[in-house]
Amino acid sequence: MISEHHLQTRRTARYFTLGDAVSAPSGIWLVLHGYGQLAGEVARTGLRNFLAFMALFSINLAILNLLPIPVLDGGHLAFLAIEGGRGRPLSLAQRQRLTQVGFFVLVAIMVLALSNDVLRLFR
Repeated sequence: MISEHHLQTRRTARYFTLGDAVSAPSGIWLVLHGYGQLAGEVARTGLRNFLAFMALFSINLAILNLLPIPVLDGGHLAFLAIEGGRGRPLSLAQRQRLTQVGFFVLVAIMVLALSNDVLRLFR
């Protein structure tokens, strides 16, 4: 059984762009606070709905962790795939360069998130 909250969340998610979906710690706190309230409401509807909600939340976190950015788990898997395809390991300089690129991608995402939060204050 799909709860009304789940349907409303799906309807709302269609209107967000990627830039709107990225948030810094202040925005994340608001989202998690909202998820906490939503989780409480879903828990009141039954164990099955609550477990489905928690599974969805966990899957979203797992997907984020598997992004092919070198400092995340997905980046380590990407290194292993590259090494498997090449048949030899990447040099230390290549690993460092790719890790630096991944770090700058994460910094860019954080800057985007922080700017989104600041802009939301003025909306």
